[in-house]
Amino acid sequence: MKHHFPLRKLPLMLAGLSLASAAHSQIVENAEPPAAATNNAAPEVIEIIGAHLKSARIELSPKIGTTVYTLDEHMINTLGQGDDTPFNEVLLRLPGVAEDSKASGSLHIRDDHGNVQYRINGVQLPESISGFGQSIDTRQVDKIDFVTGTLPAQYGLRTAGIIDIQTKEGDTKPGGQIGILAGSNSYVEPSAEFFGSSGNFNYYLSGSYVSNSLGIENPLPASSAIHDDTRQSKTFGSLSYFTDDDTRFGLMFGTYNGKFQIPNNPGQPVGFSLTGISNATSGTSALPSSQLNENQREENRYVVVSYQKSLGNLNFQASGFHQYSKLHFKPDLIGDLIFNGVASNTLRSNTANGLQLDASYKLNDTHTVRSGLEYTRQVTVSNNTVGVFPVDNSGAQIGTTPLTVVDNSGKTGTLASLYLQDEWHIATPLTLNYGLRFDKVSAFVEEQQWSPRINLAYALSDDTALHAGYSRYFTPPPQELAAQDSINLYANTTNAPLIPVSDNVKSERTHYYDLGVSQKIGAHLTVTADAYYKNVANLIDEGQFGQALILSPFNYAQGHAKGLELSTIYNDKQWGAFVNLTVQKAQGKNIISGQSLFARDELDYIANHYVYLDHDQTWSLSGGTHYNFGDSQLSADFLYGSGLRRTPDGGTPNSAALPHHTIVNTSLTHIWQQTAIGKLEGRLALINLFDQSYLLRDGSGVGVGAPQYGARRTIYAGISLSF
Repeated sequence: MKHHFPLRKLPLMLAGLSLASAAHSQIVENAEPPAAATNNAAPEVIEIIGAHLKSARIELSPKIGTTVYTLDEHMINTLGQGDDTPFNEVLLRLPGVAEDSKASGSLHIRDDHGNVQYRINGVQLPESISGFGQSIDTRQVDKIDFVTGTLPAQYGLRTAGIIDIQTKEGDTKPGGQIGILAGSNSYVEPSAEFFGSSGNFNYYLSGSYVSNSLGIENPLPASSAIHDDTRQSKTFGSLSYFTDDDTRFGLMFGTYNGKFQIPNNPGQPVGFSLTGISNATSGTSALPSSQLNENQREENRYVVVSYQKSLGNLNFQASGFHQYSKLHFKPDLIGDLIFNGVASNTLRSNTANGLQLDASYKLNDTHTVRSGLEYTRQVTVSNNTVGVFPVDNSGAQIGTTPLTVVDNSGKTGTLASLYLQDEWHIATPLTLNYGLRFDKVSAFVEEQQWSPRINLAYALSDDTALHAGYSRYFTPPPQELAAQDSINLYANTTNAPLIPVSDNVKSERTHYYDLGVSQKIGAHLTVTADAYYKNVANLIDEGQFGQALILSPFNYAQGHAKGLELSTIYNDKQWGAFVNLTVQKAQGKNIISGQSLFARDELDYIANHYVYLDHDQTWSLSGGTHYNFGDSQLSADFLYGSGLRRTPDGGTPNSAALPHHTIVNTSLTHIWQQTAIGKLEGRLALINLFDQSYLLRDGSGVGVGAPQYGARRTIYAGISLSF
């Protein structure tokens, strides 16, 4: 990992040198000098073209004055599961990132809920219903730039953090890697990568499949869960064709399919009477909660077609994209009714099509102008078939035969954005990036905003860099999660809300300030510090309301967040280490949308008091180290969290925190460089080495579902072959 302020490039990397993956490094080491013959010259040309245009593509996205943390393949390889590590868990090793359960969004950046932008090879992809981060296979990553703070005008809509991924690409010599990782809880993950080139065409393809018996966090502190199997598959492809030194046509695609059993929590009391099955008065039931059969399926797929051109001082990339995501929750029709009074068969889908154009032009040695636009059209469908019981005016059940409510809706919406900015090198140590952005949303709300941005980066010396900035942000509500008002359909049923009002979610509007410093100490040590403050109107938060693992957005009228991040990185030839510390605080006041999701006492208290956001975690600490000896590597890392928020019995919303926890992971890898079948890498890892039982969520708090415990000690063993 490296942390830099992009006025200059500090040679900082957690692992020392930025090493390629086992498969790719073998190709580089064994590559023969190109022959002089014409028919053998194409691979050499492709390598040069690819590097030239890749650099030009990266330069389309400035990061002047922002905070940037960079992860490479070698850093990922030091993690316990290597490139089989779930992508969200890779990001937890970064400052300002806090862990959460899969049902609640998996992670939070700078005390924000969601609001994360994923860019792959310079293209911003729309969000998916299930969270796009789950769709990314870590093995496709060549480099990740994690960008936070006051962002230049190019970055908008989702602004808590930019996950800017440069993927692996084809090499001059065909090759690949196949492997398998196995572990506790019936974990099995086979995977494969293939890459190469032919003439002016190159390609990279990857795929993986994982199955285990602990797909979603356990509601109990045990090592294994009841009814928690999962099956997940991912594919990715990147194809490029170069017509000349300055022109590239690209095709990129990815798919994700996930099947999840919803884990059961034994011993739950019967809440409702169903003829022939249960009696709420006596508490008897023919179906215990340990035998429920709820399931959820998630799908996400995308395809991007790009045209990139370099014309001297002018560079641009135009991309068209399509993305489709779907989530289908299937209830236990009987069990959900007798325990919850509601059994909802929920299907959500979202289709997004759009165009993105980015261009840069170097006016002279001191000014580079960048501009661009983006347009996205989304079609969201929400279909629900809901089983409920009839109730009287007091909410008491008055019938034991369930009713069926069909609650279907849909929405077509658009997002349009454009920006213009100038990178001004005022003097050798001083750079100013300033610009203006316009965003307009037309969906459940009709809103727009002009957003100024200004960032300053100053190099005090070769070892010291400062940055400061201000950004105005406009964040529309996620259309794929929002739903139209259907409260009246559930009148006089067990699904009738206590609050019969639910205003549409509004766009969030933020004033954001950031200040940071980076200091290099000697040849191997770098220390950085970054502070931020956000003043927010219509603060968007999200919560899980119901059995389906799908989030619903709502607004606080006012909100604010502040934090401090400290990072220390040491690297040497044989070993490296990093430590990140984050302290932060986020609060909101007065819920002004989605009111039907809450209880009256919650709304009344929050209307007049600032409360902590449910995902706020005061202290987060992460760190790791690795040591290379010969062809072996020993590594360890840890994650510490002071605990997310909870609501104590009889207390005010989110006024307490869950217990703190520390998770330690270790791994040992060894490479057999030359075998009869190619280069082999073996891996042995222990995750949660000390088998700590810890709560991510306890089921309380504003917009929080069932209790969720982190995974107990898990052992993994794997082997991969590079060819």
